[in-house]
Amino acid sequence: MTDLPEQPVVRTAEGAVRGRREHGLAVFRGIPYAQPPVGALRFAAPVRPEPWDGVREAAEFGPVVPQSGPMPADPAPGGTDWLTLNVCTPDPGAAGLPVLVWIHGGGYLSGTSGYPLYDPTALVSPGPASAGLVVVTVNYRVGAEGFALLEGAPANRAFLDQEAALHWVRRNIEGFGGDPDLVTVAGQSAGAGSVAALMVMPSAEGLFRRAVAHSVPGNLATPALAAEVAAALAERVGAAPTAAALAEVDPWRLASAVTDLDAELPRHLDRWGRLAQTGIATVPVVDGEVLPDAPWAALACGAAEGTDLLVGHTRDEFRLFTVLSGRLGTFTEEEARTALRLLAPPPAGTEAYRAAYPDATWEALLEAVGSDALFRMPSLHLAEANSAAGGRSYLFELALRAAGFGGVLGACHGLDVPLAFGTLDTPAAHQFLGDPPPAAAVEVSRQLRSAWVSFATTGDPGWPAHEEDGQLTRVLDAEARTARYPEQAARAIWRGHAPTAFDLT
Repeated sequence: MTDLPEQPVVRTAEGAVRGRREHGLAVFRGIPYAQPPVGALRFAAPVRPEPWDGVREAAEFGPVVPQSGPMPADPAPGGTDWLTLNVCTPDPGAAGLPVLVWIHGGGYLSGTSGYPLYDPTALVSPGPASAGLVVVTVNYRVGAEGFALLEGAPANRAFLDQEAALHWVRRNIEGFGGDPDLVTVAGQSAGAGSVAALMVMPSAEGLFRRAVAHSVPGNLATPALAAEVAAALAERVGAAPTAAALAEVDPWRLASAVTDLDAELPRHLDRWGRLAQTGIATVPVVDGEVLPDAPWAALACGAAEGTDLLVGHTRDEFRLFTVLSGRLGTFTEEEARTALRLLAPPPAGTEAYRAAYPDATWEALLEAVGSDALFRMPSLHLAEANSAAGGRSYLFELALRAAGFGGVLGACHGLDVPLAFGTLDTPAAHQFLGDPPPAAAVEVSRQLRSAWVSFATTGDPGWPAHEEDGQLTRVLDAEARTARYPEQAARAIWRGHAPTAFDLT
């Protein structure tokens, strides 16, 4: 075991931190980028951490933020210092290394930067598929703590947390060998939605140079809808929907109330429409201040400039949810028609899907519109809107079939995460890919990691940009190819229908 004095020490603007040597890399965990959002700071914008004297130990991940959802994490020991980040670097003494800041997914309800699938070792270690990135992974407020629209509190506090983390990177990353002018912000699912928001938030301008977004969700709410959700949530805990009132409620109790509210969303279909159909109540709000407009609209109208963007989705996004919910093979025609009515673009969405897929079962149509509305079309339209705003967009579709769950998952939502990080030997990856992972998965992982590293370093993932005329897209499979965008039927149905904020119906 290495003696403590030999462990890496870096001085940040707030104080010195001591990390650990692991796999030949320097790893720092649980560094606060803001003060704990409790007490007087509950539901407030993040506040820069107080400086400390001496050397702060940075060997363990910070506490898990309060979680909601079907399988929320248990409260972690270590207190309420939830707003922390982790840095993995090949050499703190280096200079000018490209930086990748990872924002985890989890439906805006759950997630943690310490999830084993996000181990950045393969991206940081110099080698054939890596140039030695500095990788930063971030915890941020989720669920009600991060997104409930409350009187007396800023909206979208989670996005403000992420922005605060990027400010921390800006002022500190040189000490870890990184280049503050060569920062790529990256995320998947809710993390990709966060990336899309950061791209158009005026307050985040200049904090990153490039963006990576996998499976961008279309979940946004109008203030009117978000206010009703907050009122329903507050009623469940016997409080008013204000920051002052809910600050008296234990954060984990409030997180549990979010879980219960989500479970009852089908009862709100008539009033909350698309939001109820998606199954998640606490989503980002187009509040006009923190998030001035939906990212697609902001880019399309010139309210935000384009950037270098690597964006994509999996081929069978929605299949993960039908399998994990135990509903595969059980959806009825009525359920499919409801999904099509609420999620497909008007005025003739249901008929358009039936015409585009004449031989599909009702369940296949439900999966198609779920994949399109929630992830595939938001990802495609973000690429197109970014290009129209003057940025370069590089599009991909993951077509590799997952071997887990008897092979029924297809190329499902989330499959890209272990492939991009190279964490194929983790238990969670084995569920997707099998143990050991097949040679095809190892090859696609190499392709995707190489694309990430090349993009973060040079702005070019290794294939042509996606433009209106050619629609060139990288199809990631055991034998990768560059072709016209594969989902042409969906693209035709959704043409001119970029995602809009969910509203009351």
